[in-house]
Amino acid sequence: MRSQSSRSHCSFLKSGVVKYSARVADINLKGPMKGWEIARLVRQIDRTFPGIYMTGAAADDWASEGVPNSILLKKPFAPAQLVKAVSQLLNIGSPT
Repeated sequence: MRSQSSRSHCSFLKSGVVKYSARVADINLKGPMKGWEIARLVRQIDRTFPGIYMTGAAADDWASEGVPNSILLKKPFAPAQLVKAVSQLLNIGSPT
């Protein structure tokens, strides 16, 4: 699902109406919040929720701003890289 704002994104997750498996978001969002802040809010809802960050300019901030169980994709990237990242995060903790 694509949310139009950071507030609506967090509201969707809190509502529990739809069960999400992972979050894919750009770091430099329009509006008052950045992707880093949204990730921290999401982790308050679910401490293990997997996330994938996309950025063309903020990659150097991932080490200090990123949350555990997340992956950073630096733009531009191939669609296959996104598929691999989602697959990798969803398989963490799965029985082998």
